[in-house]
Amino acid sequence: MTSDAMKVTGVNHVQVNVPGDKLEESRAFYVGFLGMKEIARPTCFTRGGIWLNAGTFEIHIGLEDDVDRSTRAHVAYEVSDIRAWRKKVTDAGYPIVEQPKIPGCDRFHFRDLFGNNIELIQRNAEG
Repeated sequence: MTSDAMKVTGVNHVQVNVPGDKLEESRAFYVGFLGMKEIARPTCFTRGGIWLNAGTFEIHIGLEDDVDRSTRAHVAYEVSDIRAWRKKVTDAGYPIVEQPKIPGCDRFHFRDLFGNNIELIQRNAEG
């Protein structure tokens, strides 16, 4: 049993890696397409990357080559208008992968330019 002093209290950040030569493309995707806000990255980090605000937590984009990004592992971003996001993703040419229905949620997956799996999810009236 876990005491209150020993429980997980939230998500601070998630790291997503992209190929080493794709930092600017990742900035265009995560800031331009997804609309996240770039935030200051501490200067103590010497390897390239960017940090982003994703609502209540941060996304850190790191650089890493020769990684198989075709796994089911993913970050699920909560959105306020899943229909608008579905249209935006489809219009941009990203193939949507439908997922099993979770009661109270509408959701879908797609992959970023680098193969990272992304879920967009919205709680609906049932949730």
